[in-house]
This record gives sequence, structure tokens and C-alpha cells, in this order.
Amino acid sequence: MSEFKWQKSSFSTEGNECVELSRSGETVLVRESDTPSLVLTTAPGKLRGLLIGVKAGGLTPRKK
Repeated sequence: MSEFKWQKSSFSTEGNECVELSRSGETVLVRESDTPSLVLTTAPGKLRGLLIGVKAGGLTPRKK
């Protein structure tokens, strides 16, 4: 996946605990910098919905 131009989150600290995004056509690629071989793919609208939900506080962890 090194052929993609990855962008780190502006909220990431220095080190290897960063969320990175890239794009391939109409697909958004998401990975964590400490496991770059694991890449999630989604559509831009789906990622936008997730981010809106996170920012609004509408997502809470599930209790085990």
C-alpha cells in the first residue's frame, strides 16, 4: 500500500499511534500507522457520517 499518499490526522501525536487516510478513486482508505498493512476501505459519505457521529458524541463504547 505504499503507492498511496497517506495523510496523518492533525490530532495525532508524534510517534506511531496515528490514524492515516488516503484515497483511491472514489474509495477512502484508513489505517493506523503502527499496523500499516491493515487497511480499511469505505466511501467518503460513510466516513463523513462516522466523523459527524463521533464529533456529536453520538457514539459510545459498548459495555461487555
